[in-house]
Amino acid sequence: MAIRNLVGQTAIYGLPTIIGRLLNYLLVPLYTRLFIPSEYGIVGELYAWVALVMVIATYGMETAFFRFVSKEKNNPNVFSTAVLMLLTTSITLFSVAFLFRDTVASAIGYANHSEYIVWFAAILALDAICMIPFARLRNQERPIRFAFLKTVNIATNIGFNLFFLLLCPFVLKNNPDSILQMVYRPEIGVGYIFISNLLASSLVALLLLPEFLQIRFKFDQKLAKTMLIYALPVMIWGMAGILNETFDRIFMKYLIVDKSIAMAQVGIYTACYKVAILMSLFIQAFRYAADPFFFKQAENPNAPEVYAKVMRYFVLACLMIFLVCSLFLNDIIRFIGPEYREGAVIVPILLMANLFLGVFYNLSVWYKITDKTKYGAYISFVGAVITISLNILLVPIFGYIGAAWATLICYVTIVLISYWLGQRHFPIPYPVKVLSLYTLGALTLYIVHHYVLDFSNIWINRGTAFVFIACFMGIAWWNERKLGQFKKML
Repeated sequence: MAIRNLVGQTAIYGLPTIIGRLLNYLLVPLYTRLFIPSEYGIVGELYAWVALVMVIATYGMETAFFRFVSKEKNNPNVFSTAVLMLLTTSITLFSVAFLFRDTVASAIGYANHSEYIVWFAAILALDAICMIPFARLRNQERPIRFAFLKTVNIATNIGFNLFFLLLCPFVLKNNPDSILQMVYRPEIGVGYIFISNLLASSLVALLLLPEFLQIRFKFDQKLAKTMLIYALPVMIWGMAGILNETFDRIFMKYLIVDKSIAMAQVGIYTACYKVAILMSLFIQAFRYAADPFFFKQAENPNAPEVYAKVMRYFVLACLMIFLVCSLFLNDIIRFIGPEYREGAVIVPILLMANLFLGVFYNLSVWYKITDKTKYGAYISFVGAVITISLNILLVPIFGYIGAAWATLICYVTIVLISYWLGQRHFPIPYPVKVLSLYTLGALTLYIVHHYVLDFSNIWINRGTAFVFIACFMGIAWWNERKLGQFKKML
């Protein structure tokens, strides 16, 4: 029943995320046709910086909230204290960024665009402040309101993108005296992507007002200190973890030897990263439901067996996504502009890297529920060292292909380390052998389809892809049915 609830909530959390992100994904063809790779590289690089700074801005407080709201039996002071801490630090962050916007812009190579710093500081502050109310909705198992607010965010972002990037240029081209000239300036260019994000975040913050009004303006200093002690190691491993995800896009322009193509390489890499979105969407939807689920199961004497079953179903679902995306890559890659399609070779690598990242999220349950978050910091730090080292070594030689391989090697390594440590501190009977065989089987099908049976006829390739996916599903069905697991998985 518990796993069934997890699956149901993953679907509810995931549906608006998937639909919204797919709609958002449809903006990628727009971006990759309106902007050349070097311009789109700006988007990839700056959002990578945002992801990194967001970890600092929230300093592990979301995970701490889930832990202490469960530990303190839904003590309302946990919610209020967490929100007040983030509110204070977010206002401080925005103020510092605003005052030193020129310095920060020059430091990251955008001296002529200090407005980017102000926009992103506002986005970060708003998203950080809203994080705990969203976490509370998840903890209260209110996925409908959570899904509604996330859908509004995504829909608003898409709407403003279409308004600024398509409607305004079209109207002004045919009617230069239109009132739209008051709100649209062509020289802003990719900046309208950031403005759209800021407007969407602002609207969601307003819609979360009912949740904010439930705050008790009583700051529990003792509780805050305890939460910070728990949260700071989470922030450290979060920073190391996000470095694993973003280092390539932040520093690729410095590592590429030929500077004339550096930003174009970043743009191609960013666009192809988006092609692997289905895996990322599933993992994100799963995490929304899994974080509170894992903590609530901690008191269950059968928790290790539950965690093992969750891992089994999770990996099978991810492998299906890997096969669909990689075997039909020739079709999926058409979503991005022709100038970006040369990077298609890295999409299967990134898909598999994301799969291992999802496995790592599952494995991380042992140090979260045992309050040994320092181990998460150690593991993520090792991953960051691997990512940085391999990027420095491979990117100057292989460009974005080297960055993709560095990402995969990093995630495989931290999965192995996390599993080894987890079995020593909190043993969970993960079905390692069967999941390894499933993974090797999926990889074999991809290699055979892409490198052995690569027919020139696109319809034969598609037909072969369907057959291979059906074979994988059939083998999984037979094995899981034989083990008595397939009905539960469904």
